Amino acid sequence: MYVDGFVTPVKKDKLADYKKMARACGKVWKEYGALQYMEAIADDVPYGKRTSFPRAVKLQDDEVAVFAYVLYINRKERDRIMAAVMADKRLAKFMDPKTLPFDGKRMIWGGFKELVSI
Repeated sequence: MYVDGFVTPVKKDKLADYKKMARACGKVWKEYGALQYMEAIADDVPYGKRTSFPRAVKLQDDEVAVFAYVLYINRKERDRIMAAVMADKRLAKFMDPKTLPFDGKRMIWGGFKELVSI
């Protein structure tokens, strides 16, 4: 398996907009072959002394951290699916940096190879 993981700072007053965007994105990802798409809002993520999710995205008082992941069968499929998603015109309305419901500059993401799966 292969996983893309994301942590995003989202303005609390923009959560409804973010959720709308996430639902649209999730449908498109799944349509192109992603096995699973999940977005989750922070519930138990304390501000750490050295590292933490809030520190990683420089979370502000009016924001909440969102953790997301997309699961794929392998890296090759991830690359194919990601290219298709990024080219999909249905998502263009959500991807304008001026109207994003989050600060894309503080979002962190990466792709991960499976280490253990039970």
